Amino acid sequence: MGKSHLPSFQETGQAAIVHAKTMVIATMSVQMAAWQPLAIDDRPRARRSRPCRVLLIYPQFIPNSFWNYKDTCRLVGAEYPAAPLGLITVAALMPQSWEFRLVNRNTEELTAADFDWADLVMSGGMITQQPDTLAIISRCHERGKPIVVGGPDATSSPHLYRSADFQVLGEAEHVIADFVAAWEAGENSGIFTAEKFTIDVTKSPPPRFDLLKFEQYLHVGVQYSRGCPFTCEFCDIIELYGRVPRTKTTPQILAELDQLLRLGYRGHVDFVDDNLIGNKKALKAFLPELRTWQYAHDFPFEFSTEASINLADDNELLAMMKEANFFAVFVGIESPDPGTLVSMKKKQNTRRDMVASVHKIYAAGMFVTAGFIVGFDSESVSIADAMVEFIEACAIPVCMVGLLSALPNTQLTRRLAKEGRLIEGHDVIQETGDQCTLGINFDPKRPMRDILTDYKRILEQVFDPIAYAGRLSRLALVLARTDRHRELHEGDSRRRYDSIDTVHRIINAVPGTRDVFWQTLVRCAKSNPAALHYIIMQMALYLHLGPFSRHVIAETNRRIAELDDEAPASRASRHETSDSLRQPFQWARGAIRRS
Repeated sequence: MGKSHLPSFQETGQAAIVHAKTMVIATMSVQMAAWQPLAIDDRPRARRSRPCRVLLIYPQFIPNSFWNYKDTCRLVGAEYPAAPLGLITVAALMPQSWEFRLVNRNTEELTAADFDWADLVMSGGMITQQPDTLAIISRCHERGKPIVVGGPDATSSPHLYRSADFQVLGEAEHVIADFVAAWEAGENSGIFTAEKFTIDVTKSPPPRFDLLKFEQYLHVGVQYSRGCPFTCEFCDIIELYGRVPRTKTTPQILAELDQLLRLGYRGHVDFVDDNLIGNKKALKAFLPELRTWQYAHDFPFEFSTEASINLADDNELLAMMKEANFFAVFVGIESPDPGTLVSMKKKQNTRRDMVASVHKIYAAGMFVTAGFIVGFDSESVSIADAMVEFIEACAIPVCMVGLLSALPNTQLTRRLAKEGRLIEGHDVIQETGDQCTLGINFDPKRPMRDILTDYKRILEQVFDPIAYAGRLSRLALVLARTDRHRELHEGDSRRRYDSIDTVHRIINAVPGTRDVFWQTLVRCAKSNPAALHYIIMQMALYLHLGPFSRHVIAETNRRIAELDDEAPASRASRHETSDSLRQPFQWARGAIRRS
């Protein structure tokens, strides 16, 4: 499950989200730098000569979602996990004589004064930001402010964003100059569509990190590459970025890190790539230079990323990532069932012992978070037990287990549409949840009740506090951190995790059995003190994952109850229909049916 990212108007990396880390852009049309008016516009056009004031509004993510762990963030004084990377990259692409103001709706209020200041508003993001993006468009209309919308959701579902004045669809580098020219010429609306997979990322400028309030976030992001060589049916990354990964140059990335350093940032930097190792040759040329830069600056950053499981096949690459100070990797495992992996076109996960692969990444000093999906047609009745056993064998504490969702503009969605199985409004997101609570937006071949029952069983077992603490304990035994750069920098907010006061707050707030978490900490402190910080970090995440899992279980129980209520009504309806159709020869029809 991935994180969709970059230069459009959105951010990861969140995944994905949905798969997603799903982290931020998409492409949808084969027209390059094409401009067209949204509709006949009779408003007067006058050239805009003075520098524009641009209000960048990062939409709010759906509150009840897996990655929205604000309680954990607040332990170290932050407000939200990830900083918005897409919007600050778009700001870097615009004329630098223009003024920019960033408002992140996940961390701060959007005020009337912000609108009064602005000449133009830019917004957009991922599918889980859709409700707030649409609300932002409405607010702009109420305030009389023109709004530009972009990002992966607008690119994949432009019909949902028709009310925006301008749409920038696809990777922004090729079309943003055309938008600027149209704006300065006095145009009041338009659609600007980039050609797919043609952006030369080596010409992308460093993001405007100066627009961020670093204290609000657990980590900031950089992007090295776009694209993934694999063909997973449910994933939108290859539809957005293509299958040939395009990479930035080493000087580009180091310049971005230099900028973060100059601005005073220290700590966690996430490479938001949807598959960092998609171009291994380029990556292996880059990582030694990254390690040299880190050493020269006394290792100011620790890195995380997303990669495919075949990372574990490459000892050289694991060693390079270790030396560059990577500490965590998100891996899309999806299912332990080989048949299901083949059916979703994720054959790369069938060519290895995935449990051994995860433990090999641990041996390189990086812990694994992983994505799993329930709801594939090919799943067997034992998927719940098999998935729980796999997660326990891997000792992966943080598991994103979600229901399958057919994302717009994917192979899966096209197939389901052809089969007549998509639910009407499948691309419209409700404000009440993410794929954990609202997944299965199509007619499944397995009974829906069976899917939801399996899903509930997995969540009940995986996020049981004793089971979660047990996986932490086993991870503490195998996470090899002894020969790593040990001290976190003074400016790294994550140092607060290690204070005894924070540890007490975590333990006292843990929903469930506190003793098992104390025992986990004590055992780790004795057996592998170098890993203690990372065990505390994932223990802190349980402040969110415990309550969130119970929320999802309750919602799943509600859906199951609704299905149970519908079943008798459906039977009664069928009975009433047959009564109304009774004829003297009904017995004969019944005899024919029984034969």
